Amino acid sequence: MSAVIYPTTNLKTTEQLVIERGEGVYVYDNQGNQYLEGMAGLWCTGLGYGNRELIETISEQLSKLSFTHMFGGKTHQPGIDLANKLAAMVPVKDAKIFFGNSGSDANDTHVKLLRYYFNAIGKPEKYKIITRERAYHGVTVAAGSLTSLPANLAHFDAPLEALGILRTDHPHYYRGAQGDESEAQFVERITGNLEKLIQEEGPETIAAFVAEPVTGASGVIVPPAGYYEKVQAILERYDILFWADEVITGFGRTGHLFGCDTVNIRAPAQMTFAKQLSSAYYPISAAVIRGDLYEAMVEPSAEVGVFGHGYTYSGHPVGCAAALKTLEIYERDNLYANAAEMGDYLQSRLGELRDHEAVGEVRGVGLIAAVELVEDKTSRAPALALAKRVTGLCQENGLIVRNVAGNALALCPPLIITRDQVDEIIDKLKRSIDQAL
Repeated sequence: MSAVIYPTTNLKTTEQLVIERGEGVYVYDNQGNQYLEGMAGLWCTGLGYGNRELIETISEQLSKLSFTHMFGGKTHQPGIDLANKLAAMVPVKDAKIFFGNSGSDANDTHVKLLRYYFNAIGKPEKYKIITRERAYHGVTVAAGSLTSLPANLAHFDAPLEALGILRTDHPHYYRGAQGDESEAQFVERITGNLEKLIQEEGPETIAAFVAEPVTGASGVIVPPAGYYEKVQAILERYDILFWADEVITGFGRTGHLFGCDTVNIRAPAQMTFAKQLSSAYYPISAAVIRGDLYEAMVEPSAEVGVFGHGYTYSGHPVGCAAALKTLEIYERDNLYANAAEMGDYLQSRLGELRDHEAVGEVRGVGLIAAVELVEDKTSRAPALALAKRVTGLCQENGLIVRNVAGNALALCPPLIITRDQVDEIIDKLKRSIDQAL
């Protein structure tokens, strides 16, 4: 066993698969076995593996300027160009961009920016953040506190009270509905609970509500129709900012440019990006805020003498160059349209599993989906052991999926996937479920 402490891993079961190389939608282990990467790595390699154009861009930037920072007024053209590019793309008014290295640190940045902004405008009491049950927003101290998954909170003593973290209902109808509640009634109840929480806490103390438009690690939850419309109306009524975490859903994943477009989130005040921003070829993230939030922070930073937040690698020139080229390829090669077309096909093929005896629910949108396994369809008891067996059998059969939310199998293939490769996913997934039974 090596000296590595492995991330998000059972530390008793490490080093089970050694990935050696990748090409297109496939990766290969050190024994030469091929796997269709049905998770695009960790929801991130939109262009798949071995894209020579992107590799050459990174190599060229490394040769030209391998590193420079953005502290103290210094800058570089790739960083300026990427910020301007993103600002023109996002549905955030007069957007300003802060660069980091991961979705987790970008969400930590947002927590700090919220505090800075409300202190700057004389409302220091307005610092609390509403997250949701089953949320995932990262693993750093603040982002990990916004995350609601038990394994990410156990043993870490997250400073929830100090950070002002509040939790409201998750919008998963299949698991959250009560009795014979309809989807509309479910939405009415959980958004009513959100409004009650705001009233009880005091809206003057709440800064923002954070949500993934469609969740990832919590089981690919696609909220029922009308959910976000009601949420936004409540937030507007109480002057609370909407913060869209697009780390997974950004850049075509849901069949639209952003997850916000897919679920009708109109004009978020904050957005978070990472993962597909560079197709994971180089670490980079972006915390996007509305222009008026930024403007309120300018004078206070001058009074202190510096805006006291930033990472050594914020706006790393190689990461910025990689992201610019990635966005260019997405647009030039019509990969957003391909994601929409192949996403429809993937969801259609996955729908064939709905009548399977072990499948409780199939859900998703675009090129992100989950198949939830149950002991039986009536009780809906989660089939935890079965999901674990199926995940292992998929790997044996040459398909990588991810077991999320205990009993769900997640899929999130690269945006470059073809119909034949979608068929390969479905065939191997079906075979693995049947073998597990």
